[in-house]
Parts: sequence; structure tokens; C-alpha cells
Amino acid sequence: GVAVLTGRTFFLNILSLVAVGFLTVFLEPNEFGVFWIVSAIVNFLAYFSDVGLAAALIQKKEKLAEDELSTTFVVQQCLVVTILLFLYLLTPFLKSYYNLSDEGLMLLFALAFSLLLSSLKTIPSVLMERDLEFGKLVIPQVLENLVYNLVAVFLAWKGYGIKSFTYAVLARGFIGLFAIYILKPWFPKLAFSKKALKKLLSFGIPYQANTFLATIKDDGLIVYLGGVLGAGGIGLLGWAQKWAYMPLRLFMDHVLKVTFPAFSRMQDDKEHLEKAITQSIFFVCFLVFPSVLGFIIIAPFLTKIIPRYEKWEPALLPLALISINTLFAASTTQLTNLLNSIGKIKVTFKLMIMWTALTWLFVPLFAKKYGVNGAAFGYMLVGLTSVIAIYISYKYVKFSLTDSIFKPLFASAVMFSVTIALRNFLSTDIAAIVILVVVGALTYLAFSYFIYGSKLTENVRKITNEIFVKKN
Repeated sequence: GVAVLTGRTFFLNILSLVAVGFLTVFLEPNEFGVFWIVSAIVNFLAYFSDVGLAAALIQKKEKLAEDELSTTFVVQQCLVVTILLFLYLLTPFLKSYYNLSDEGLMLLFALAFSLLLSSLKTIPSVLMERDLEFGKLVIPQVLENLVYNLVAVFLAWKGYGIKSFTYAVLARGFIGLFAIYILKPWFPKLAFSKKALKKLLSFGIPYQANTFLATIKDDGLIVYLGGVLGAGGIGLLGWAQKWAYMPLRLFMDHVLKVTFPAFSRMQDDKEHLEKAITQSIFFVCFLVFPSVLGFIIIAPFLTKIIPRYEKWEPALLPLALISINTLFAASTTQLTNLLNSIGKIKVTFKLMIMWTALTWLFVPLFAKKYGVNGAAFGYMLVGLTSVIAIYISYKYVKFSLTDSIFKPLFASAVMFSVTIALRNFLSTDIAAIVILVVVGALTYLAFSYFIYGSKLTENVRKITNEIFVKKN
């Protein structure tokens, strides 16, 4: 499933990567700042549109009953409509606090409406995830990604500014909704079962509590920092986060989509679970580690040779600091996913309390004193505490730290050392970037083969077969 999701959407994610590159050329930091602030507001409120029922449906061992599906659908729609009404009443305050223009308000309403469209997709998505039908599940995601990026880039090129995001968000919401109901037809029923709701909430509420803390930690903090750093500062910080987290979006999100239902199915089989978590962490770390370090090396070149890109140069240091967070997230995000899937939801909740408290302590503290660089430094400090999650998870599942994390990290460190030394001898042009990428890739692959040997080529062969060989 990981191979299918990652392989078949890899080139589309490259398209997304290119789209972000174009958008950061066509748009100014303050326009990006408005987009990230408004997105954070809606994402924060979106937390209250769910009480963990979808996750409870996926994690449940037994076969799903129709009353559970209908109850989940009805409850979620009621919550979403309530959120939309609350957001409408909150609009005057938001407009004043963030100094939003009419275009900013239209983007806010578009994102809010897309929340409603997204909630309508919940049940078909749950049914496909439980059946591990990731070949189907990826299709709406592919279409949404494609439509969103094409619309946003085209309109930004034409000078639409913030409205580029508004139209792109709406187009993405409608195309995804139509696609998922075509692939997994499910007729919504306005039925409610108090018994079914109570049973699902026993897992859903603790799970959603973790989501709430993650929302407070991420989107909630951006909402607060919008008033501290302003739209321009948030734009720079958002640019750094966007590129620092891009490897996770390219390689890890698909893995998480597979591993939560898969680990839930094998939670009573420790031997297979140990192998599965080792392989999944290795898969992500092997791809994320060199991508993160490689981009840190070439980013200064990009700000100098791409027209109109020098405006992002102040975000280079935040990029490097936040990237440390990404390196830890490549493994720890999957470990919290593992703990949830085996029912250790309270352990994850305690970890999220720790990370949320530290994030709200360090990031605002340093942001007020040192601006964008201070905020990025705060994120880095929080990332370092992820070693605690690794230690705790290892007590429950004895996965291989050496094979999954340390070996890819060593190979990436060698690659980083070679390319950073080489960069000092190169001029600042496109040819230099090509040389750095090629030399870095060859160095990384050579040392990886030295470390793993034939095991690496065997894994590549298996993944290639899964991606390109159609099975009956």
C-alpha cells in the first residue's frame, strides 16, 4: 500500500512542488502570510467538526454496522454547520485583528465552505481505508492536487493575488467530492443511534483529544503568531515550514495513510508489527533525510538565481532550523501513529501535552524577542524532545532503530558533508545546482549500498514491482 500510494502519486507531488515554486515567485510574502493565517484559522476550527468518530471506525476490529456509519455522518454534519455559523459571527473580529482585506475574507469563506465539502467525503474514505483500497483512495487525492495546483498557479500568473487561492480551494473541494462518491458510492442516511455513538466515542474522544492538542500546537500557534509577526513575518515563516516539511508531504503522508489501518489489523501480532514499523520508518527516513539536507544546501542558490526569489532570503535560517524538526518527525510521527493503532491512545495524549506546552513556551518566547528566526529556533528546540517518543515507543514494540533511523541518517550525513564542501568551489548558477544534486544523490546511494548491501536492492525491487506491475 505504501508503494502504491507513494509511487503512483510521486510525480503529482513533484507537480505540487513545482507549483509551490511558481507561487512563491508570483506572490509576495504578505499574500502568502494572509493565506497561512486564514488557513490556520479554518484548520483550528475544523478540529471541532469531528470527535474522532472516523478514526474510531477505521480502528475498530469488528465489521462496521450501518447505524455506526449513519450516526457518524449525521453528527459530523451537525458539527460542521455549527462551526460555519460560529465563523460567520466571528468574521468582524478576525477582519479587525488581522487587518484582512475583502479578498482575505473571501478566502476565509472559501476555506470554510471547503470544510463542509470535505466532511461529506468522510464515510467513503473510511470504507476504502478499512478495506485497504489505497489504489482507489489515491485517485480523488490526485485529482484534488492536480486541480488545486493548476488553478492556483495559473491565476497567480495572471495577477489574481490572494484570489488565486480562493478559486483553487473551491475547485479542489468539488472535484474531490464528486470523485470519491463515484469510486465508493454510499448513500447518506439521516439516522442516529445513541448506542453506536457511545461505543465509537470510547476511542474517538481520546483520539480527538490528541488531534486537539496537535491543532493547538500548530494551527492555533500560527493564529496567535499572526498578531505578533504580522502577515509578512508569517509569510517568511510559512515559506520555511512549507519547504522544510515538503519531504514529509512527498513521502510520509502516504505511509501514515496505510500504516494506521494496517497496524490496527495486526496489533495482536507483535512479530509482524515489529517488522512493519521498522520497514515503514526506514522507507520514510531513507527518502526524507537526504531530501531535507539536500534542500538546505541548494536553497541559498535558488534565492539568487531564480528571478524575484531574493525576497525569501531572510527565511533561509528559519528553513535550516525547522528542518531539524522534519528529521525527527520522519520517525516520531509514525511512532505516535503506531501507539494510536495499538490502542495506547493515552500515551500519545501525554506526549502531545508535552509537545504542545513546549511549543507554546518556546516559539512565542523567542518570536517576540528575535522575530521569525526566534520562532524557528523555538520549533527546533521542540523537535529535539522527540527522542522521548522514540524511547517510549520502543518499550511497546521492539523495532530496529539501527536499520530504520541510524543507517539512513549516517548516509545522509556523509552526503551532506560531501556536498557542503563541494558547494564552496562552485559558482552560483543552475549548473552548480545540477552538480550538487547529482553528486549528492550518487554519494547517498553509494553509502547506502555500502551500509545495507543486497538488502537495499531487494527492497527497491519489491517496491518497483508493487508500483509498476499490475496484479490480478
